[in-house]
Amino acid sequence: MNTVFSPEPAGELPACKMEKVKSKRKPWVKWLLVSLLVLLLAGGGVIWYLFTMKFSDTSELKPDFTVNARDLISDFQKNDSLSNRKYVEKIVLVRGVVTAIEPADTTVNIKMADTLSGAYIIFAFQQQHLTEAKKLKEGDSVAIKGSCSGGAFSQILDAEYITFKRSTLTK
Repeated sequence: MNTVFSPEPAGELPACKMEKVKSKRKPWVKWLLVSLLVLLLAGGGVIWYLFTMKFSDTSELKPDFTVNARDLISDFQKNDSLSNRKYVEKIVLVRGVVTAIEPADTTVNIKMADTLSGAYIIFAFQQQHLTEAKKLKEGDSVAIKGSCSGGAFSQILDAEYITFKRSTLTK
C-alpha cells in the first residue's frame, strides 16, 4: 500500500486557502464595524451637545426688535406667516400690561392679551428670573425681553397666540 501522507486532515481546507477565505470576508466586516462605531460616537456627541447646550442669559442680550404688545399681536393677526419669519428665534422686547399670571410646575407664565380679540402673548421665564416674574401683578405695565417661539391661530380658542421662551423683565 502506497499511502501518501497529507498534512491536512480530510475535509478541511489547506491553511493558505483558509487565510484567503478569511481575508476576503474580514475587510468588509471590519469596515462595517468601524463605520458603526464612528456613527455611534458621532451621534452620541451630537446628543450630548444638544442636551448640555446652555443659552445666554436673555437679560444680557440686545433685543433685535422693540414693540408694543398690541402692535405685535396686530402684526401676527394680519399675517402670522410673515410675522413668524420676522420674529421667530429673535430677541424681542415687548412693552405692555400684564393681563394674567399663570403659575406652572417650576415656572410662571405671564400673559399680555388683547381683550377685544382674545389674542395673547405668553412669556415663559428663565429659572434665574422667576422671583422677579412672581412679584408681578395683573395690571402692571412691564417690558419683557425674550426669544420669540412664534405665533399661530388656535381654532379651539378662536384666537391668535404668540409664545416667548427664556424671558426676563427689563428695567
